[in-house]
Amino acid sequence: MSDPTLSEDEINRLHREKMERRQAARRKVLATKTEERGLLIVHTGAGKGKSTAAFGMVLRCIGHGMRVGIVQFVKGVWTSGERTVLAGFPDLVTCRAMGEGFTWDTKDRARDIAAGRAAWEMAQAMLADPSYRLVLLDELNIVLRYGYLPVNEVVAALKAKPRDLHVVVTGRNAPTALIEAADLVTEMTLVKHPFRAGVKAQQGIEF
Repeated sequence: MSDPTLSEDEINRLHREKMERRQAARRKVLATKTEERGLLIVHTGAGKGKSTAAFGMVLRCIGHGMRVGIVQFVKGVWTSGERTVLAGFPDLVTCRAMGEGFTWDTKDRARDIAAGRAAWEMAQAMLADPSYRLVLLDELNIVLRYGYLPVNEVVAALKAKPRDLHVVVTGRNAPTALIEAADLVTEMTLVKHPFRAGVKAQQGIEF
């Protein structure tokens, strides 16, 4: 709360001085951050926005002319707005929708395991391709949660990724081993969702 006895000019001067101190402190902190390398990033949690945030990073990479590889481990049976848009950047983005829907859609565990393995093989090929600067493994955590891929195998491969490559993994219930290996972990917290009020998934919002 500002002091009512101060003039507007005095308030502005104090504010400027406060911001200058903050700016100096911020520059001092930033001066110590000198390392640049690829990050292992995990978006997890029950809240909406995990894949959405990841595709935001994809968009940033496109803006910088960086090549991106995307493997969708679950979302493969329906059209999505993001895939339609990314198809317009064939020189920068490779998007492979390898899933067959959620496991309750196929009702076939062996088929789901085979789809998960095929998607992981595609992912490994992208991880090994030096032309990619970012690889998005969308909904990989769901495949790991159901045991369709060995967590240890996946985490070991992600730890061994090229130093300059960014990798983003999305999906609920990220395994502890992946969280521990990651450089950046964000947990989306569910506060309120229209689905609980009877509103179905809508075009442009969920897909």
